[in-house]
Amino acid sequence: MTGAPSALARHRAFERIWRNPRGWRSLAAVNHTTVGLRFILTALVFFLVGGVLAMMMRAQLATAQSGFLGAEAYSQIFTMHGTVMMFLFAIPMLEGCAIYLLPKMLGTRDLAYPRLGAFAYWCYLFGGLILLGGLAAGLAPRSGWFMYTPLSSSTYSPGVNADVWLIGVTFSEISALCGGVELAASILRLRAAGMPLSRMPLFAWYMLVTSAMILVGFPPLILGSILLEAERAFDWPFFDVARGGDPLLWQHLFWMFGHPEVYIIFLPAAGLVSTMLPAFARRPLAGYRWIVASIAAMGIISFALWGHHMTTAGIADHSALVFSVASMLVALPTAVQFFCWLATLYTGRPVFRLPMLYLAGFLAIFVLGGMTGVMLALLPFNWQAHDTHFVVAHLHYVLIGGMIFPLLAAAYYWMPHVSGRMPSPVLGRWAFWLIFGGFNLTFLPMHLTGMLGMPRRMHAYPADSGWESLNVTSSIGGFLQAAGFALFLLDLFLHVRVGRRAGRNPWGSGSLEWAMALPAPSYNFGAIPDLTAQPEAHGGHPLWHRPGLGADLASGKGYLADPGRNQRETLAVEVRTGRPAYLLVLPGSSWLPLASAGALMVFFLALLFKAYIVVPAAATLAAGLLACWGWRTGLRTDPSAVDVGNGLRLLPHTVARHPPGWTGVQLMLVADAAIFASLSFGYAYLWVVSPLWPPPACVAADAPAPLSAAGALIAATAAAWMARRRRSLRARKACVAWQTGAAIGGAAAVWALGRIVLDAVPDPAGHAYAAVTAAMLCYVGIHAAAGTVLSGYGALRTWAGYVSPVRCLDVRIPLLWWLYSMATGLAVLALLYGTAHALR
Repeated sequence: MTGAPSALARHRAFERIWRNPRGWRSLAAVNHTTVGLRFILTALVFFLVGGVLAMMMRAQLATAQSGFLGAEAYSQIFTMHGTVMMFLFAIPMLEGCAIYLLPKMLGTRDLAYPRLGAFAYWCYLFGGLILLGGLAAGLAPRSGWFMYTPLSSSTYSPGVNADVWLIGVTFSEISALCGGVELAASILRLRAAGMPLSRMPLFAWYMLVTSAMILVGFPPLILGSILLEAERAFDWPFFDVARGGDPLLWQHLFWMFGHPEVYIIFLPAAGLVSTMLPAFARRPLAGYRWIVASIAAMGIISFALWGHHMTTAGIADHSALVFSVASMLVALPTAVQFFCWLATLYTGRPVFRLPMLYLAGFLAIFVLGGMTGVMLALLPFNWQAHDTHFVVAHLHYVLIGGMIFPLLAAAYYWMPHVSGRMPSPVLGRWAFWLIFGGFNLTFLPMHLTGMLGMPRRMHAYPADSGWESLNVTSSIGGFLQAAGFALFLLDLFLHVRVGRRAGRNPWGSGSLEWAMALPAPSYNFGAIPDLTAQPEAHGGHPLWHRPGLGADLASGKGYLADPGRNQRETLAVEVRTGRPAYLLVLPGSSWLPLASAGALMVFFLALLFKAYIVVPAAATLAAGLLACWGWRTGLRTDPSAVDVGNGLRLLPHTVARHPPGWTGVQLMLVADAAIFASLSFGYAYLWVVSPLWPPPACVAADAPAPLSAAGALIAATAAAWMARRRRSLRARKACVAWQTGAAIGGAAAVWALGRIVLDAVPDPAGHAYAAVTAAMLCYVGIHAAAGTVLSGYGALRTWAGYVSPVRCLDVRIPLLWWLYSMATGLAVLALLYGTAHALR
């Protein structure tokens, strides 16, 4: 009788299954460790670019009337500094950390959608290259990283400069949305057995709320970018006052994204702090449930205070008061987390090692940033300090204090996990003091220059302003910071090359990512942990309750310890309880993510350079490549249960009721609904605010046209519902027929909506009403076209034998899509034609 394979034999077998291709073929890798590190390293490169741009600005502002940069060059550099730091560094860096860490912390082997994560990376990289390419060519935007209209309109920003920003940022935001879907689904579904929501690591809670905020917060900016690009390219006047638009609509859409983004940046960084702090305090974090509640509260409140950026823009006094109250209220859940961190240190037995130094810097700087934030929340002070360097100082105290210092601490804390080597405490301390001292020397004087009246975004100032000595001080501090970051990078390089070898769990942490050999293997765990018998392991510290867990997992004591099926497997659990639910088989390395992102890049470049003849072909190619993802998955026969270890047998995900694909589509529809809500807000806002509404001409009240579109949407949804019911093997032809009928109904809806846009809507270039109306109808038409493709694709999959009574995802997803499309379509038609009749 053959004995069980040794730990070394199992390790080699798992590495053969999970490892990446070698050489240039590694571009096809989809493993979360590789994708996460790619995000981190690419974001680091963008950070260096943004830092160089910041130093150029500080050199220009060091002296009055400096000739180092002209006004045009300064405007481009200013815009690109903010754009790079906010869109290409902050969120991608934090998403990269989460992509790398979460599966390891949750006790699983990968994320729910490995190819989606790789696709998100390539979209991020290509979008960033579009932006940097514009900078290198002297075509960078110059309207500020917030692109306020009308300055960014074609009248005041001719050429492609603003288009570079709109296209590049939108491309990058697709990456962020994909990352949000992947992280949320993975946290909900892929955890160690016996890890309920109530005992997840706090970092997972932070990232779950952050992912939800991304799905709701990023769509307003995506919509605003699309509307502004449509105005610039096709002269649809969404923001043109003379034709019924309003430039403040752009500010509303931008800050609906922009202020939640501050917390989207802060919350993951705070999650890193909450993960590292217990290791150095030698006790679990105080107030676990209070922190979870405060995370959720911050996520909700952050969407109620976007307007405090607009208190001097002319919004109503009562609205400004509401935003002011919300801005002060958000300090409460922040304070809860801060006091829980202090209580952890006070009641623990702290040890002051290198990462702790950076955490102390974070605690000090972020408190100062929070205090100035409360000051800016007060309307009288906000009116005085708005658009001055005081706001610049506050922003950097919050973002650098709230993000950079936790990231630096995390780099030293988790680098042994990546490299297997320990950092140098000497260079790390020198780097800290240069960064900490240089930071305060840079931004503390900016509070004073702001109070003295120095505006933001000015490239030169008078010699008699009294600002020069403070600006010289800030510039010296900026270059000290740069020296500190250079020393930090040198330390990381030496750390990887010559650092001493790290033992297992070098910081004495209690979290699961340290229950593996260092550096981490490609498959993470030799067996999926079973934490069912550890109810006392509250808050994500199982290693403190079971120090030998790592050795047990390496020896195969857990789930899915047998590599004999030669496929990438992990365990999916029930959302609330953490009980094992089904076996998830993950795809291996694939070129499809890179190819799909490349096709999208062609699509966006065609839009950028107005090569509209290429746009349909590029969009079709991208859709076809994305369809290939699903075609290669699934089974043509119903599977049987599989032995996953510990006497448990589970069915594969292809027959699960809530497989990852179903969860992912639901999450994507949340983001889609946020776009629809933002578009509806724009329609209502212009109707209420613009003095040129109601418009001179409304939608022609032709009953057959809207009734035809509504009937086609209802018919397509009904056919999709019938296909869902007729999914048995015996009724396969009927199922295919109903899916085909749904596709035909969708095509009819597209045709009817197109006729409305062409025949019943006034010229969209004539008035903002016609432009918004056409945009809403296009939204419905795009969804009807996508539903047509989904139903047709489902019919092909059904005919090929991929659908059965238990393998029914290919009929469930089109039905879900049609239900959403029908609901939004009927709402749009009722709104447009109801208002048209009311005005007649």
